[in-house]
Formats: sequence, structure tokens, C-alpha cells
Amino acid sequence: MRANSMWINRIAYDNLNDKLTTGKVVVLYGPRRSGKTTLVQKLLSAQKGKVYTGTGDDIQLRDILSSEDKNLIVNAFFGYDLVFIDEAQRIPEIGWGLKILIDHNPDLKVVVTGSSSFQLSSQVSEPLTGRMWTIFLFPVSVKEFSLWHGNMELLQKLDDYLIYGTYPEVLTAQNHALKREYLLELRNSYLFKDILELENIRNASKLNNLLKLLAFQIGHEVSLNELANSLNIAKQTVERYLDLLEKTFIIKKLSGFSRNLRKEVTKTSRYYFLDNGVRNSIINNFNLLDTRNDLGQLWENFCFIERIKKQEYDSTPSNNFFWRTYDQQEIDLVEERDGNLFGYEFKWNHRKKVKVPVAWANAYPDAGFKSVNPRNFLDFLL
Repeated sequence: MRANSMWINRIAYDNLNDKLTTGKVVVLYGPRRSGKTTLVQKLLSAQKGKVYTGTGDDIQLRDILSSEDKNLIVNAFFGYDLVFIDEAQRIPEIGWGLKILIDHNPDLKVVVTGSSSFQLSSQVSEPLTGRMWTIFLFPVSVKEFSLWHGNMELLQKLDDYLIYGTYPEVLTAQNHALKREYLLELRNSYLFKDILELENIRNASKLNNLLKLLAFQIGHEVSLNELANSLNIAKQTVERYLDLLEKTFIIKKLSGFSRNLRKEVTKTSRYYFLDNGVRNSIINNFNLLDTRNDLGQLWENFCFIERIKKQEYDSTPSNNFFWRTYDQQEIDLVEERDGNLFGYEFKWNHRKKVKVPVAWANAYPDAGFKSVNPRNFLDFLL
């Protein structure tokens, strides 16, 4: 990602380069401003041959690719070796247009980006079955920052990550005032753009208020009924908004884990933000850590999302859950990998002793358990 003339090496770059093959469409998903366009442009700069770059905002491009007219589509892109389309979710029926394109030009390479999976994935999944690679790009990960600057600087900047997050332009901003300014611009101009445009929602106030409620409930189960009552909207509308916010990469849902033990909580969910800076911009709180009463929530959100990034970039399949019993024994994150269970508890205070919950140890004696704190989190994330 390039920001302020500085390149941050992204793990997804090699993955994108490896999967860029003829006869396939590479779909690069990720939040707005996470660096998708810059990543692809770096890739294109190293390509040989004729390259077309376009955007879903281009009316003529939209008309051609949504026409399903074979001759029109094939002739429009004749002679190109690679086609790149940014914000492809704006093009109706783009999946069928891309299918026609690569079916009749098997030597072509195609890359498209999207900042909303709910619109783009529904259009490309069926027509591009067997013809598509999917790659996800998060805001910058701890591992990427480690490779960029080294672990010592990573540790020294940990407070900043918890407050301002890890969007590329935030990391390269020269001071805290510019970081705040960028995050507030992101909140006001880009955060809800896909939802408002594609789902006919007239204003962002309900979405913003919903996110404020979620921001104060990190690490706790969310009651849809309580959210609906607080927002004065229907429960079904809350469910729809939560789904849209997840599919536009603003929040991440975590469900409860159980293997049918009656005392385990499973019917509720927890929600985390894909970036701490976005979370703090929603509640307009960029105060220093030693003045905050939500430090535990910031740490838990940071650790959870960074672990999700690691799973994605390391191609480590994992089913993720939280675990809690009705008598309040709990574990923040449970990973189910290769039939094995691993429990993780996120604690900012490294001096606080964390014991394995008795109910967990009794129910799952072979499961792993670890407390993650600022002294050992690099092992957990790198």
C-alpha cells in the first residue's frame, strides 16, 4: 500500500501474483481504503503486455459488461492481456459479463476489486464457479508491520494501534492529529457508502447509532431485541443492518461454541470491529490509553481481528467462536482446527493470573488454553 510515498509490503501481494493466471478471475475483497487499488496497481506495473484499467463508476463500462452481449463484450476487450476493474460491485450482472469475457478469451487475465461482498459475491459466485480465485485484504496486519519496521517498533507503537488502528494512511500519517482527521473522514465519507448506495438506505444515522451500541459491547453478547428497542426499529431491520455491516467489512460476527452441553450459551453473538481506529471514530474517542475505561475492550478487539488476519494470510482454516456458560465462565476466542480445540483469553494486564475455566477443563480436557497479553501477543500473532 502506498501512502505518503511509502510502500508497505502486503502479504496478499504474493497471493495475488500467484493466482493471477489466464482464464481465471481474481476477486480482491476488502474494506474501503484498505489498499486494494494500490496493491493491484503495483502488480500491474510489473506486468508485460496491454493492460486495461477501469472502474465500476464508468457508465460505458457498466453498460458493456452488464449487457450479456457476447460480441460487444469480446470486441471491447480484444487485444488486452490483462483487465483490471476497480469497485466492480457497481456493475450489474458483472459475473455473467466476466464469464463471457474469459470463456471467449482464455488467454486473458482478470482482476476485480470490491468493497462490499454482499453485492459482488452474489453476482460472481454462480457464473464464475471454477473460474475464480478470492483474496481478502485487511487493514495492515501486525505481521506486515513487523516485516516493514521490525518487532521493537511494533511494540513501541502498540498504543497507537489500539487507538488509531492500522489503515495504511493512518500508519503513515505524521502525527496524531492527521490520524484523527483521516479516521473521521473515513467515518463520514466512506464507511456506509456501499450500503447507502446499493441498499437504498436513506441516511446513515441508524447505522451509525447501531455501531455506537456495538462499540460499547465488545466482548459481550449482543441482544437483538435490546438493539431494536434502543434504536426504535424492528428486530428484523437490526438483523439486516448487522448483516450489511459485516458484508461491507466494518464488523465481524463471532458465535457461541458448544458441543451440546446444556449450560453453554450458544444462541447469542458477539461483534468486533475490523479496525480499532474505525471503532474509536464511531464513538469519537481517541483519548490516550491511561485515561480510558475501555482498554480491555480495545485489547480484545485488536487481538481478535489480528488473529483473523493471521488465519486468512496463513491459509489456516479455523472455526472461530466465543465460549461462555450461564454461570459466567467464559473464554474470549475458541478456535477449532483439525478437530482440536484451542482457547484464548485476552488480558491487557500481564500480571493478572488467568486460570483455565473449570467447566471448560472438565468438558474439553484435551483442549489447549492460553492467556494473550502485551508480553506474549507476538507469539500469538506472528
